[in-house]
Amino acid sequence: MSSSNEDWRHLKLGDLLVDAGAISKETLTASLEEQKISRMRLGEILLKNGWLTERQLADALSRQLKLPLISLAKYKPAPEAIKIIPEAVAQRLEIVPLAILDSGKIAIAMSDPLNVIAIDELRMITNAEFDINVATASDVRRALMNFYKVQGSLKSAIDEFEASSEDFATSITTAGLAQDVAGVSAEDAPVVRLVSNILEQAVKDQVSDVHIEVYEKMSKVRFRVDGALFEYVEYPASLHPAVISRLKIIAGMDISERRKPQDGRIIVKVLDKRIDLRVNTLPTIYGEKVVMRLLDQSASKVGLTNLGLFEDDIAVLTRNIEAPHGIFLITGPTGSGKSTTLYSLLEILNQPDVNVITVEDPVEYTMPGLNQVQVNEKAGLTFTEALRSILRQDPDKIMVGEIRDYPTAELAVRAALTGHLVLSTLHTNDAPSSVVRLIDMGVAAYMISTSLVAVVAQRLLRRLCPMCKAEYALPENIAAEYGLQPGISVYAPVGCDNCRNTGYKGRIAIVEVMEVTDRVKNLINTSAPVPEIRQAAMEGGMHVLVQSALRNVLSGVTSVEEMIALTVHNE
Repeated sequence: MSSSNEDWRHLKLGDLLVDAGAISKETLTASLEEQKISRMRLGEILLKNGWLTERQLADALSRQLKLPLISLAKYKPAPEAIKIIPEAVAQRLEIVPLAILDSGKIAIAMSDPLNVIAIDELRMITNAEFDINVATASDVRRALMNFYKVQGSLKSAIDEFEASSEDFATSITTAGLAQDVAGVSAEDAPVVRLVSNILEQAVKDQVSDVHIEVYEKMSKVRFRVDGALFEYVEYPASLHPAVISRLKIIAGMDISERRKPQDGRIIVKVLDKRIDLRVNTLPTIYGEKVVMRLLDQSASKVGLTNLGLFEDDIAVLTRNIEAPHGIFLITGPTGSGKSTTLYSLLEILNQPDVNVITVEDPVEYTMPGLNQVQVNEKAGLTFTEALRSILRQDPDKIMVGEIRDYPTAELAVRAALTGHLVLSTLHTNDAPSSVVRLIDMGVAAYMISTSLVAVVAQRLLRRLCPMCKAEYALPENIAAEYGLQPGISVYAPVGCDNCRNTGYKGRIAIVEVMEVTDRVKNLINTSAPVPEIRQAAMEGGMHVLVQSALRNVLSGVTSVEEMIALTVHNE
């Protein structure tokens, strides 16, 4: 690679970008004129004025210099490479050390491989040659923060653990709850910093779940983003008990109990956000596994427009939520976004002249104007008991987090029949199946038909990354299966640093809304089978889940693969 570096000394970024077709000669001339006044780097001027994106810049450099273009989002650098280049140097030169190769070279990533002065300085510091990869500038900055911060606290934790296990255990116990994890200082115990850094990064990466699991020799931290798990960091298994103890302390758990599962809660503040973490431990053969569910209490994702629903779906939901009384159900498996949809509907109902009371386990979003009750099984405050009390609080609208059993179902139905609008969730595969589920619980069919207003079945599909999705013609076999015109344009996932190389960024909700019309009521009354109820609902205008997914495929929001996966899961 060094001979190539020598060849690059005469290259100029502007000429290279013009040769690559990334910018025009006129754009280069205008940028150079601005550079004379601003003294900014050429790349910065192009990005600032929107004449070039970071991705286009990195792509042009990669092609012209014949260097690999990589995404650091899923890359896990070797700790020994990080040790060789000090953090201050890496930050100043904007380079990310990746690995020490068998040849003795150090693999690095940088956004500006033409910066030969930086490479020369690195060569002097390390006395090594470099294998250069290209990454976008924001990818490099994000990776530097992630790798050095976590690896630094990890190294300190390992060093202190090896030096004195007894003192180490004391330091974890005496450290108090850090409400603001971003504010943990260098004076705190290394394991405290490590845990705080992991939690902070999880919030910044918009992670839904954090998994901390232990094996024979190593422990791993994995993040779930947009429904998919990926590995974030790993550390020696010997450090695992200390990490788990720290988490148990701040989650209010019993650190001496390692043989039974435990539940706890941590509330942290990151980037001025209040995040509620629901913590669960599970004993495994090598130690305890911890899973943390992150709930953003700011409710920033709440709102029907934020769910990615079509206008006609929003109109149907809005029309039915305005019913004066009855039961409005949202169904779907765990993690299908039912709670977010519930709160989006509550947001509409949350008016000054309406008394809205919720009973939840847990309270996932805090919303001013709602009277929110947290279930506490240990204290005897179950869903049923809470619902009984709520009915004596003069409510107009009631939200029950989940109908789990007959007593809760019966109370919800009775509340609906006595003039209240009750919103709740059920675990069923589709909207019509919810009727059978309630009957199985013991609720009489005539009570269901009288009280049920509407049922929404829901799933989450991954949204295609807008930065890298690629258009292609739909193959004949898939078009025939879904009754579509062969060759119509749809989009496929590609992968870039914006989406962690997955091709997807964020998720959208797809729904089927079953309105309980007179015909559907009659079928419920006669305990008709699910297919008959489904047919009647479809004739009344219901789009089934696969049709909703298909609409999102045709509008370029999601991929054919996501739609097919939904079809397979529903069969």
